[in-house]
Amino acid sequence: MPLKFCSNISFMFTESSNILERYALAKSAGFKAVEGAYPSGPTKDEIVAAKKKANVQQALLNMYVADGYFGYTALPGKENEFREALAKTVELAKALECPKIHITAGTVKDTPVTDIHHQTYEKNLIYAEQILSKENILGVIEPINKYSLPNYYLNDYDRAVALIKKINSKHIKLQLDIFHLQHIRGDLTNSIKTFLPHTGHIQIAQVPGRGEPNTFGEINYKYILELIEKEGYNDWIGLEYKPTAAGLNWIQEYGYSL
Repeated sequence: MPLKFCSNISFMFTESSNILERYALAKSAGFKAVEGAYPSGPTKDEIVAAKKKANVQQALLNMYVADGYFGYTALPGKENEFREALAKTVELAKALECPKIHITAGTVKDTPVTDIHHQTYEKNLIYAEQILSKENILGVIEPINKYSLPNYYLNDYDRAVALIKKINSKHIKLQLDIFHLQHIRGDLTNSIKTFLPHTGHIQIAQVPGRGEPNTFGEINYKYILELIEKEGYNDWIGLEYKPTAAGLNWIQEYGYSL
């Protein structure tokens, strides 16, 4: 099955500062689906209306965040904030008919990571799994590299996959962002083969500049995308990159389409 790509409207179409307008811009560019952060500012009804008017799918929605922590899942003492953010995100995801939520872990700013953070993260993910299984929504967890987001709790693929295996639910999987994978681990061929069976969503961007896949950088995306396709992944691939003047030319260059 050919690979399919969705626009991350938190990164793309930033010529408009209005996140609602980016739904229409993504559609005009040829996208059938979008992903992105929980929109701040617009109401739920306004977001749903923009998505419906553009006639695109919402492939993924990041968990609601506030006050700069980038999530609460691993933060002791923030359990109430975590549950409130999860409930708010599930409500919007259901309204958008969005099948996936990125459960952000949070940044550990003022103290070293300890067993308390590990225990809090696991406890909150188990709670999330119980909620998401009832709603038939997939929760994905994503390791993020230390250069893009210093002090982010989840920056280890082995820890993420071990926890996914421990929870052992079809409603908790890995978000495999190749940009972060290269920064954190490298060895992309073997890493992708190892982690793809546990993966529920993929994102791509060039390293280190986070531009289009065919921009100058460390990753040969023509090879990587062919590998992902060969390994049998057939869900959305999010384009979480900073666009340049080259636009979407790389998609045809690599033999794909929107």
